[in-house]
Parts: sequence; C-alpha cells; structure tokens
Amino acid sequence: MRFMIAFCYENIPYYHNLFKKLNLSPHNIKYIEDLEKIPILTKEIIKQNWNDFKPFNLLKMKYSEVTTGGSTGTPLSFRLSKQDRFLSGAILYRGWGYGGYELGDKMVILGGSSLNIGSKFQVTKFIDEKVRNFKKLSSIDLGEVEMQQYTKKINAIKPKFVRGYASSIYFYAQWLEKNGLIVPTPNTVFTTADKLYPQMRKTIERVFRCEVLEGYGLNDGGVSAYECLEHSGFHIDTERSILEVVDDKGNQLCNGEGQILATSLYNYAMPFIRYKTEDLAIITDYHCSCGRQTLLLNEIIGREKEFLITPNGKHVYGADLIFLIFIESKILDIGNRIKEFQIIQSELNKIKILLVCDDILPDNALDNMRVALQKRYNDWDIEFRFVETIEKTRAGKFKFIINEVSNV
Repeated sequence: MRFMIAFCYENIPYYHNLFKKLNLSPHNIKYIEDLEKIPILTKEIIKQNWNDFKPFNLLKMKYSEVTTGGSTGTPLSFRLSKQDRFLSGAILYRGWGYGGYELGDKMVILGGSSLNIGSKFQVTKFIDEKVRNFKKLSSIDLGEVEMQQYTKKINAIKPKFVRGYASSIYFYAQWLEKNGLIVPTPNTVFTTADKLYPQMRKTIERVFRCEVLEGYGLNDGGVSAYECLEHSGFHIDTERSILEVVDDKGNQLCNGEGQILATSLYNYAMPFIRYKTEDLAIITDYHCSCGRQTLLLNEIIGREKEFLITPNGKHVYGADLIFLIFIESKILDIGNRIKEFQIIQSELNKIKILLVCDDILPDNALDNMRVALQKRYNDWDIEFRFVETIEKTRAGKFKFIINEVSNV
C-alpha cells in the first residue's frame, strides 16, 4: 500500500494535486487506518478528471482497457494492468477452491459480458474453453429454446461445477423444476455478479442437489471475497486490494453495515484509492470456523440503487420487499405461475411491479398481494403490470430492483 501511494503521488497528476491540496505526503499514509485522510473516489470524479488519471510511464506498461457492466446505470471505462489481471485470475481460482474446485475441472458458466461471454471471437472463445475446460453459455437471450439446448449440453458435459449470474442460474433452475427435468449433480454451484437472495439459494440447491457458494468481485478496484462451505460469510482477499467498509462519513468499520471502498495494490495502469464501489456490505471481526484467518464480510447487501425510499424518507432494503413477494406468492399459491418479476420505483409514492406469468393468475390474487404489501409499506401506491419479457442489462444480468428516484 505504501509503495502504491508513493507511486500515485509521483506518477498520477490527480493524486499529486489532491495530496498537495490536502497538505499530505505519501509518508502520512503508513497504515490502513491512515487511508481515512484521503477523500472517497467516485465514478463521477474519475470521468471528470480522466486525463489526470493517466500515469506518466503508461507507455511502458502492459494493460487492457475495460468497461464495467453498468449495472448501477453508470458504466465506467478504466485501464487494467496485465499483472493485476493475472493476480485476479489466481485469486478467483482460490475462491472456487473453497468449494472444492481444482484446475482442470469441468465447469459450465452461465452469464454475460462481465464473465467474458459473448465478447470474444469464436476462435478465441473455442481456445479459451478448451484450455480451461469450461463451457460458456450466454444468459443474454435465456429463452425456452436456449434452455432446452443448454440442458442437452450440460447432460452431455456432466460438469463438476456450475458458475454464473445468480439470477440466470435461478431462472434456469426454476425452468428445470417446472419442466420436471434433471441435470447431473455438480459438486458446487458458484454464483456471482448479482445478489443471491435466500429464496434463490434454496431453489438452486434443491434443483441442482448441491451447495451454493456466493462470490463477490470487482475489477474496478480489485476487491473480491468468497463464501466457503461453512457459510459463515465471505472471506476477504487482501493480496490484490484493500477493502474497507465505511460509514456515511468515510470512517472505517470493524463491525456493522456500510459502503465498500477499494484501494488498488497492483493496477499501476490506473490505480484507484478509496474507490466507491457503490456496494453495501456488513463486516464482522469474527473468524470463520473453517480455519482461514481472513477478515469476513457477513453479508453482501447489494447495490445502493437496490434500496427504495418511501415518501416520508425511509429507506427500504429491496431484498425485504422481494422476500415478501416470494412469501406472499407462495401463500396465495401463485408462485409457480410467476416466471419473473421486477420492482421499479420512478416516483417517491409509487412502486410498479412487472410480472411475467406462464398462466393467468386467479381472480383477486393481485388484490390480495397488494393488500399484504401495503400492510407493511402503506405509503406506496403499488401497481402491478403484466409484461411478456423483462429487459436485462447490457451484460445480460437480471435486475430485481430498479430505483429511478434521484435522491437515493
């Protein structure tokens, strides 16, 4: 960390000017606690000062240009050094190792562009899959025909592991269960990229007949954390970056809920210091019973934009509303008829719930659902709307919650 801070001060105009403005020198940042002296870095700051994030010696570096998936609504372009990218891969393999993965094991990956699916030429894709023993399946157009084809491929491949977007694997598991189909049981299912809700975990474990391990990771900033078979939380990786969980004032937390910040340790092509990931998590100071002595995230809460806000200013965690919809649809015996749903807030006093259904819902089912939801959240006018499909993000992810209210 000290070396990276010195590098930024000497080679990155933005940080040099920032330190001068704050009357700081690299010698003032000796310990992780000292990072609190540096302001939080946002996507907006990076975009506004793009040229000042270019290191003086960039021409001597090997790097690639990368763009985030834009799941927060604000895609970010940044440079990723070759060394940092390789380190990321090594840490990823170790995280899968918590679930029993070994190099060379067969794996099926269901996802989109953020998992490098659909973004490579066919020849490059073929070589990559052969070398790593992976089979990559796109979730961008996950329809009836595609899921039938994927089922045939999975039955033929018999993968030891399945990995992919949590929402994509969940919808595929639902489809398998509805159609009475069974695929070979993998050792473990790894989910990533979007929030794995408890109901989703239960469904995936029931259908695939194995444990599900959730992972968290971002290339912009380099933070990552992986769940192990003890399910005690997420083991925070420390080699590639420094992960902080901070309160609203930017103060570091040892216990409690806050924002995740990332500080690069090896991405010299475009280092970020205290980068706001826009993710929320709960950090804890206890250790996992597996024996690994890493810091733990007790829970990845999700994106800031996955919170809703009531007219009286109360923030509502979107997962609570999603869980309530799961429960009520089960009570009303309509859960198996709702294929997909999405919650959209575009006004403070209004929530719109989009529904994709295989069958016509019983009379008064939605009225009963509305009454149940408004018992808990009576400030909102709740509208249900039937649609044929729900649009995915550019990266092929499914968003359960979309918050369009500007002050959240």
